[in-house]
Amino acid sequence: MSVETQEETPRIKEPLRRVGITNLRTVAKINWKGKVYTFIPLIEVTIDVPAEKKGIHMSRLIESVTEAMSEAVEEEVLETHTSLEELGKCVIGRLEGKHPHRRAEVWIKTHLIIPRKTPASGKTSYEPYDVEVGVIKKEDGSFEKVLRVKVVGNTVCPHAMANNNGKTHIQRAVGELEIRAPFEEEITLEDMIDVVESSFSHPTYTLLKTVDENAVVQGMFANPKFVEDVAREIFAKAKERFNGKIHVRVVSNESIHKHDVIAETWN
Repeated sequence: MSVETQEETPRIKEPLRRVGITNLRTVAKINWKGKVYTFIPLIEVTIDVPAEKKGIHMSRLIESVTEAMSEAVEEEVLETHTSLEELGKCVIGRLEGKHPHRRAEVWIKTHLIIPRKTPASGKTSYEPYDVEVGVIKKEDGSFEKVLRVKVVGNTVCPHAMANNNGKTHIQRAVGELEIRAPFEEEITLEDMIDVVESSFSHPTYTLLKTVDENAVVQGMFANPKFVEDVAREIFAKAKERFNGKIHVRVVSNESIHKHDVIAETWN
């Protein structure tokens, strides 16, 4: 008979807010608008631990993830996994009967590949985006979600352009948008990506033929922006389209400096 060391009383009786597993790589399938997508995400699952408990039963958290992911490949259950946040909520649901807790969190970090048309030749280019979804079960039993996207674009410096007869420096920029909202709020990662991507001087592409490269450069120089401009535009568009707490962060990887530039805001 095994000893349940986790149930013993710890020497220091302090509650812990988040204990669990992180960097768990697994497979997930999502039925989004009738089409099945396969992801290889990194998963983090945590629960709270009361002061009188020494630890948690880690294997039960992994079992909850494994069972939820196994469900996602069964045709009759696949309809319920229509988003990454629904999958995260399913993990918490599985955990309910396995491990006592008052608060639980599931974080799913992965990549979203979206096909885009290049601006001049119209060729298909598959663009990668970093996304993260968090599902949080609070102490009162209610759920909230956190959606994060990271998008690569570019900026053209308007100050140098105004002082050098149209010549200026350009740089790659990374925009991040986070929205925290009630679980029931309808927000898609694709819409969040569109908000960020449309706020740069110009979108970037994996595939560019010469005519596309020309179109991108011309579009960039016709739309010079500071990193501050990009952050403000993302924030304004996000407030108009989404309900929730919004956090925007933009980093410009400067081409004429050895440092980078940041702009950040939230509500």
